Amino acid sequence: LTQSGTSVNRPGRMSKCGNAYLRAAMFMPAMTAIRCDENVKAFYEVLVARGKKKMQAIGAVMRKYLTGLWACMRSGEEFDTAKLFSEKHLAKA
Repeated sequence: LTQSGTSVNRPGRMSKCGNAYLRAAMFMPAMTAIRCDENVKAFYEVLVARGKKKMQAIGAVMRKYLTGLWACMRSGEEFDTAKLFSEKHLAKA
């Protein structure tokens, strides 16, 4: 397979599909959680150690938070990050 040009060798970008307002609203809470919550920080560090780019890992944290929030809203439970993030991440970090 032959490739011409340099544009094919650039790294991929985070998808811009989905709600831009929701993505913007979840960015800072995800950054704060990575800095302050040990479960989230361990999850983030495991992803980065696995070779993910930092923005990809932040995107994964944002998605995990969104799915957790949605599950709490449906079930009526209180939000708890210990339920979202596995203990195996704490062991690896």
